[in-house]
Amino acid sequence: MSTVNDKERALEQTLASLGSVVVAFSGGVDSAYLACVAHRTLGDDAWAVTADSPSYPERHRRFAIQIAAQFGLRHEIIRTDELERPEYRANPTNRCYYCKHELYTHLTRIAADRHAVVVDGNNADDRADYRPGRQAAREFGVRSPLDDVNLAKDEIRELSRRAGLPIWNEPASACLSSRIPYHTEVTDEKLRTIERAEQALRGLGFRVFRVRHHDELARVEIGRDEMARALEPEIGAAIVRELKAAGYRYVTLDLQGYRTGSLNEGLLLRPVQARTQLCKM
Repeated sequence: MSTVNDKERALEQTLASLGSVVVAFSGGVDSAYLACVAHRTLGDDAWAVTADSPSYPERHRRFAIQIAAQFGLRHEIIRTDELERPEYRANPTNRCYYCKHELYTHLTRIAADRHAVVVDGNNADDRADYRPGRQAAREFGVRSPLDDVNLAKDEIRELSRRAGLPIWNEPASACLSSRIPYHTEVTDEKLRTIERAEQALRGLGFRVFRVRHHDELARVEIGRDEMARALEPEIGAAIVRELKAAGYRYVTLDLQGYRTGSLNEGLLLRPVQARTQLCKM
């Protein structure tokens, strides 16, 4: 049975066999770890490329810049314009496909100019989730080295901790559009409101949360272990005050707490359809 060290060596061998890579570097722990190992293995033949997009939190771009500077990565930031795509703005259940199609359109052009292969941070645990963006990855020939060597999320966090990555234990995140109910238009104004609201919750000391955007109403999901604090009168009042300042008229606390993909719950899909249409959020 392979140990985590065996898997890391296999990852280095996989990257070495590719020769040159362009890493889709979001600033999350998976792509950060991959970018650092690629740099360690390939040196100047590894490029980490981050998308500057309205749908991704500024916090993650800052993480990407910080990590690139700390580890000496060859780092570039490009502009992607998924909001210019009507299919994306319409927010269908496969919205993620259009986002990744936009991203990989840019990255494959960059890679072609450098005789490189585009790689992403999908890992072995992602196999259990349907992600529409994976279809775009297949269409563009994007490789997933972490998945190829069977590295799971907890193993990546441990290897990232050993490597000194400051975000090794950062909570998982998704693009800001995942806070907007399907078939409700995605706009820059909504995304900025969500981002301001989530920054406010982080400023209040919460770690795991989502602000689900229902027009004038913010439905706040808090991690179960932080729920009691959110229900304290003083903290609850602060949540309401800060989220109204962010742009909401009404603020509610979802008593079920944070759970992955809660906006999928309202879709009237048969189980088979759900498995083939919904993305993790």
